[in-house]
Amino acid sequence: MDLEERVTELERRLAALVKEDRGGPKLVEGDFWALEGLKSQLAEVEAPDGGVLFTGAVRLPTQERYEWQYGALTDGLLDDDWSDAADSFAALGHPVRLRLLREILGGRRTAAELTELEGLGTTGQIYHHLRQLTGAGWLHTTSRGRYEVPGARVVPLLVVLAAGRP
Repeated sequence: MDLEERVTELERRLAALVKEDRGGPKLVEGDFWALEGLKSQLAEVEAPDGGVLFTGAVRLPTQERYEWQYGALTDGLLDDDWSDAADSFAALGHPVRLRLLREILGGRRTAAELTELEGLGTTGQIYHHLRQLTGAGWLHTTSRGRYEVPGARVVPLLVVLAAGRP
């Protein structure tokens, strides 16, 4: 597959992620509909050690919408080399980088807009943080000086943030 075909396929997949909100079930305390669905799926594939699932339907302040789900079997996760995830987690391990991600999801997409914000450091420091996030896949550049969180990373980012709450 040549580069143009790959880009076309990636654009198609991204467009499929950006959907209109269909309503769906309301989240109510004690309502384990997602867990019950996961358990049913695990029984069908005969996965006695279980699995994990994360999913989300998100509308950002920019009105962009993303729907995403991912599941993995427990034995595969426990057998994987966890050090492969170190760079991704390390990129999220700095308060300025988390703030940059929040600002970008909120609509501030250009380097110029980000350098105008208070408390993020010098222009050079901000670019350093943007490079770290880009290198780990949490950001990509859409044009020179313009950044976005890839559609396939929006829900996983929010899941990681939710999991990190005290």
